[in-house]
Amino acid sequence: MKKIIIPVDFSEHSEFALESAALLAKKFDSELLILHMLELSNMMYSSSVNDQYEEVAFYLKLAEQKFDDFLDKPYLMGVKITPIVKHFKVFSEVNEIAKQHQADLVVMGSHGSSGFKEFVIGSNAEKVIRNAEIPVLVVKNKLNAIDFTEIIFLSNFEKEMTNAFVKAKHICDQFDASLKLLNINIPTDRFQSTIELDEKITQFFDNAEWHTDRKKDVICISDYTVEEGVLNYAKTHPTDLIIIPTHGRKGISHFLSGSIAEDIVNHSEALIMTIKID
Repeated sequence: MKKIIIPVDFSEHSEFALESAALLAKKFDSELLILHMLELSNMMYSSSVNDQYEEVAFYLKLAEQKFDDFLDKPYLMGVKITPIVKHFKVFSEVNEIAKQHQADLVVMGSHGSSGFKEFVIGSNAEKVIRNAEIPVLVVKNKLNAIDFTEIIFLSNFEKEMTNAFVKAKHICDQFDASLKLLNINIPTDRFQSTIELDEKITQFFDNAEWHTDRKKDVICISDYTVEEGVLNYAKTHPTDLIIIPTHGRKGISHFLSGSIAEDIVNHSEALIMTIKID
């Protein structure tokens, strides 16, 4: 975990993310790439070239000054940081920067989203999750420590989740944490009998090269939806981190089918990490 990206908008929640990333940086000797996406109006680009240059330069200078103030924090002492300012608020750009700098993780602050606002625009964290090809850690509250010991991986034990699970195992190894797999059995056409689920788990463990005696680390519960199952489990069985694989659906596909990961991120107070399904 050598490079971590933190998108910031100078809000309280982005500071929660920055402080959490600083804890990670000190633990793993990581570099923090602190990203601010400056939202410039289209009107600015319809003005003359000279006016446009002056106005862009002004806002960039203002952003740099905000960075200086925002990054003047005791918890960043001794941490290698690289501020990055981009002209547009385009959330796919986070993934491009991750590729460019070969980053390992995005740490994102979020206050969640609900109701009509969620239906129309969703949260910023949701948009980053939809585009990111590297893991995204979503932070909603101030963290005093980031030493994970109990980690949950949400799984339906389909073959497509194998690579995401392997990445989750690697993250657990880095934290020297225990890993449990959580399955939510829901009353739809995807409902599985105990025998069917056991066979599926065995095949999944074979694909992931995990010993079948680790079946004791599988937690199977029933609920009306996957989201409700995860949220209810988190309320009654506190864990340090829940890792959720996601397809990162976009456009009409996302509108029609939604994303379990994004729904849980929006509505859960638990610490969530998403991993893209390859």
